[in-house]
Amino acid sequence: MSDPLVASTKAWQLVSLLAAHGQTVATAESLTAGLLSATLAGIPGASSVLRGGLVVYATDLKASLAGVTPAVLEDLGAVSVRTATELAIGAARTCQATWGIGITGVAGPEPQEGKEPGTVYIAITRGVMGPVEVLTPQLSGDRWDIRIGSVNAAIDGLLQRLAWISGKN
Repeated sequence: MSDPLVASTKAWQLVSLLAAHGQTVATAESLTAGLLSATLAGIPGASSVLRGGLVVYATDLKASLAGVTPAVLEDLGAVSVRTATELAIGAARTCQATWGIGITGVAGPEPQEGKEPGTVYIAITRGVMGPVEVLTPQLSGDRWDIRIGSVNAAIDGLLQRLAWISGKN
């Protein structure tokens, strides 16, 4: 049986491109609960590029495991651009990866922190000090649709960053 997560994504391309450039990735995932890391791990050879992942589903773990500033969580909430940014930086730092991806959002079915299901923030950083890009995909559907849509958006986002950087070198 083939991996159903891998079949619906561009994970093969991402793992191949990271490996070709000798780069690594780490994740800090909230609403996806490790789904991005699990998807990448489904690719043979992923161990050469996937450093690790932090599942920070609970708000307090965003601070204690990924290093999100407690004031950010208190003032802006667990579902915010700043939280996603700090998750990405925390993933890169904790796992010592070239790239960090932070994902937070609302899978539903109920709103969270006044934000509707489908609200998703995906931050991608090149290392701890690199520029951070935050994606805000427009997602809808049930919990699965929103979670797998978030994984696809994160993979596509990093692929775009890698293509841009490859073109600059």
